[in-house]
Amino acid sequence: MSRAATRAIAALIAAQVPHEVLRYRHEPDRRGFGAEAVAQLAAAGPDGVRPEQIFKTLVVAVPHGLAVAVLPVPAKLSLKAVAAALEVPKAAMADPAAAQRATGYVLGGISPFGQRKALPTVVDASALGLDRVLCSAGQRGWDVAVAPADLIRLTGAITADLQAH
Repeated sequence: MSRAATRAIAALIAAQVPHEVLRYRHEPDRRGFGAEAVAQLAAAGPDGVRPEQIFKTLVVAVPHGLAVAVLPVPAKLSLKAVAAALEVPKAAMADPAAAQRATGYVLGGISPFGQRKALPTVVDASALGLDRVLCSAGQRGWDVAVAPADLIRLTGAITADLQAH
């Protein structure tokens, strides 16, 4: 295996998943990580990236640990929907420090791939209608484009409608 820049990219290479790394300029004092990616990657335009193709990776706390919800940046997560998908009574946003410890990534760079500990993952069903989705490549300012089927397969995810309506 060639030396990869992040554990997420290394996981994709090891699994022989076709992918494309897209970089954008991250402002160190910026907190809206997903909005920053959308503003720059969707604006770049020639490759046809649409805002709904750029997904965020959110870590949630469930009764017996942590789990991951992956959904489009413009969407708001329904905690009830993620709890229902995981068949648990409730879910809440995870403590940021716990999310970083469990995944091995910093906030704004949490990738669904190559996490320190593989967490149960739910991908928003909207991904199934797309030819590719972008998600964090494991570092702020880096996204990786993959086929939705590869995202689901590599993370062992289930799919569900996770968006608050």
